[in-house]
Amino acid sequence: MSIVIKNSNDIAKMRVAGKLASEVLDYITPFVKVGVTTAEIDRLCHEYMRDVQGTIPAPLNYCPPGYTPYPKAICTSVNQVVCHGIPADKPLKSGDCVNLDITVIKDGYHGDNSRMYLVGDVSAPARRLAKVTYNAMWIGIDQVKPGAHFGDIGAAIQKYAEGAGYSVVREFCGHGIGSKFHEDPQVLHYGKAGTGPEMQAGMIFTIEPMINAGKRDIKGMSDGWTIVTKDRSLSAQWEHTILVTETGYEVLTQSAGTPARPDSYAI
Repeated sequence: MSIVIKNSNDIAKMRVAGKLASEVLDYITPFVKVGVTTAEIDRLCHEYMRDVQGTIPAPLNYCPPGYTPYPKAICTSVNQVVCHGIPADKPLKSGDCVNLDITVIKDGYHGDNSRMYLVGDVSAPARRLAKVTYNAMWIGIDQVKPGAHFGDIGAAIQKYAEGAGYSVVREFCGHGIGSKFHEDPQVLHYGKAGTGPEMQAGMIFTIEPMINAGKRDIKGMSDGWTIVTKDRSLSAQWEHTILVTETGYEVLTQSAGTPARPDSYAI
């Protein structure tokens, strides 16, 4: 495994890309409501990136080995969709829970983040799942510091999520990021503390737990991208891009509208 240690120039550009990615979510927030389609959300985000920010949507035509090119600018994962949901013409309805996953490229560097949106009158169980997943992301972030191990992140997230009665998706994880969309290391959201590579200042990676209300099992849909819970239970996800600093961490995907970190992790 070869983890890239970013230099000061890399870090400066990643700060810019991360803030811009977060600002796309700030911009789109008022539009995420009953009756809007995820295709319209995608169109608005793409136009904002292109015309206002001068950024490039990293998912558009992204094509890792074994996949067909991704056809849209963002990922929109609704209800039982775990990740990589493709924007479509079905309107959002009251009670829907949707994750918007935004990755922009600016000056050759990637900023990657996602947020959950609760549309209209959302059930108490769905709200609880979104809250626990948000807390779990931050609990993972709190493990980041030089000398810690990547297994510490997964162990802390798994303990918290499973303690709340949920399951953690195993097949998808966080990842290193920089001039490439996906780099080493893989950042698992489950595991054993004290295992995995040791963190060093200058590492940049995402923490993006996918937490299911039911069982952890997933399946892929025929479009080649969309991943859903096998038991059709709700799934939630939040994501930030994190820099390891000399003394701890810095969240790179923050902007004026970023939700505040939790005051406590009690549920």
